[in-house]
Amino acid sequence: MLLAAVVILFPLYWMAVVAFSSRSSLSGGGFRLWPEQTTLDNFRRVFDSFPVLTWFGNSLAIALVTSVIIVLVNLLAGYAFAHLRFPGSGVLLLVALSTLMLPVQVIMVGLFRLVTDLGLYGSYWAVILPTAASAFGVFLARQFILTIPRELIEAARIDGASHLQIFWRIVLPLSRPLIAVLFFMSMLQTWNDFAWPLIALRENALYTLPVGLLFLQGQFGPDFGATMAFALITVAPMVLVFLLAQRWFVQGFSRSGLR
Repeated sequence: MLLAAVVILFPLYWMAVVAFSSRSSLSGGGFRLWPEQTTLDNFRRVFDSFPVLTWFGNSLAIALVTSVIIVLVNLLAGYAFAHLRFPGSGVLLLVALSTLMLPVQVIMVGLFRLVTDLGLYGSYWAVILPTAASAFGVFLARQFILTIPRELIEAARIDGASHLQIFWRIVLPLSRPLIAVLFFMSMLQTWNDFAWPLIALRENALYTLPVGLLFLQGQFGPDFGATMAFALITVAPMVLVFLLAQRWFVQGFSRSGLR
């Protein structure tokens, strides 16, 4: 496990080393495990040349709104598949799961036409709404909610509670680990998404950090220090979110029955 952790973390460490190294030390060649001369010049060039704070705010806003919607939609759908009996529920769940085998590139043309017809092209909603639900998230929510004792659900029904009241007062408070998993997964996916925001957003002021990284590479060329500095700015928030939510993240997967 220690060896696997080193293999996984070394690229992040190397990215930080290059980001804090001076251009002269990088141009000199050679392999170093720590910066020969620590500097913040790479970060200064990035912030002076690009609206990094604006792109950071765009990424944060899109990721937060998308994650909240995904959590709400997936939990409601998971509850429906777990405790509501309606014709074709099994087939509908199977059809939803079958979409996991389709790469997102297959549906990009359809999504583009959809957001264009709705008048959303070039706005935040063009990025948010097409990802407002996840087949894997619905399946994960269903598996988790099935672990909640059915006696609690039946007792609430006997007391006259509606499905919405049961969901809000019983299922939601017991689903905190699941909420953390869904929120983190959607945050990670939305934050790192590159292809769809590149297509759906047309104004520089609305770009996200991954899209902005493409323009940085085009302007700075082989300036690896600036590129790694920008990449570190992009990666650091998600690493922090994972460290803060890892306990809930593990509990959510373990209680859902997925290993």
